[in-house]
Amino acid sequence: MLTNKKQNFLTAMAFLIVPLILFSFFVVFPVFRAAFYGLFKWNGMGALLGPNAGRKTKFVGLDNFKQILTDPIFWKAFTNNVKIIILSLIIELPIALIIALNIASKTKTNVALRTIYFIPYVVSEVVAGTVWMFIYSPYYGIANSFLASFFPPGTDFAFLGRPETVFNAIFVVVIWKYFGLYMILYIAGLQGISDDIREAAAIDGASPLQLNLFIIIPLLVPTIVVTLFFCIIGSLQTFDIIWAMGKGDPVNSAETMVTYLYKFGFRRTQMGYGSATAIVIFAICVTFNAVYQKLINGKTE
Repeated sequence: MLTNKKQNFLTAMAFLIVPLILFSFFVVFPVFRAAFYGLFKWNGMGALLGPNAGRKTKFVGLDNFKQILTDPIFWKAFTNNVKIIILSLIIELPIALIIALNIASKTKTNVALRTIYFIPYVVSEVVAGTVWMFIYSPYYGIANSFLASFFPPGTDFAFLGRPETVFNAIFVVVIWKYFGLYMILYIAGLQGISDDIREAAAIDGASPLQLNLFIIIPLLVPTIVVTLFFCIIGSLQTFDIIWAMGKGDPVNSAETMVTYLYKFGFRRTQMGYGSATAIVIFAICVTFNAVYQKLINGKTE
């Protein structure tokens, strides 16, 4: 006879075995495979090992990883990812929170506004990037037409063609595209706060500002923690919009780690180097997750 503890364990394993197999096949195995590819100079054509291996295939050990970590373009891409994280935390998330606080109540107007604000998130990243390419166009774009009325004739507004402006121009699109997601998450968290709390604060004489700063936002901390995690991980994986709006150029000014990976792994057919880049990005994400979980668990204990 099996004890209840063993029965519970076997039941749990029966439910977990299929997800574990799928996770191993689609996540664990590709990670180890990419780490293996990263040890070679390989163009992705033909076999990696054996008599049928390509003539240009060569075992290089950790040279790919060393080259990545000494490449100034990679560090430029990493810096851009960090800039996206910082700007998202100090601009995008506060905007989403402020809007959520103002349209959290269930009125017809607020429901309509939520839909309008959330629509950009539903739009494909490639479509969004393409549309904004037209908006930023120095010849017929809406932005150019609007700004032309404030500057002398012939002033160039090629935001995506200048190294000093391209990153900021793309980041505007990132805010427009993703803040609706965080707004909806905040609204969901706000709807979980009892109206009795608001009524009690109003009776005690709390102003709307005091109510939000000292009562509502502290109660919203669990939701804020979740949005921080999504925001940072999403910022580290930024690719589609940047690729659609210039592929990280000019002069790698808007390069991110994933566009860097794509250029080397697929456009230049350096699959070994691209695989090594993928492992470096994976290590950065795992390190962040470990630090994040340590900090969050330390605060909740």
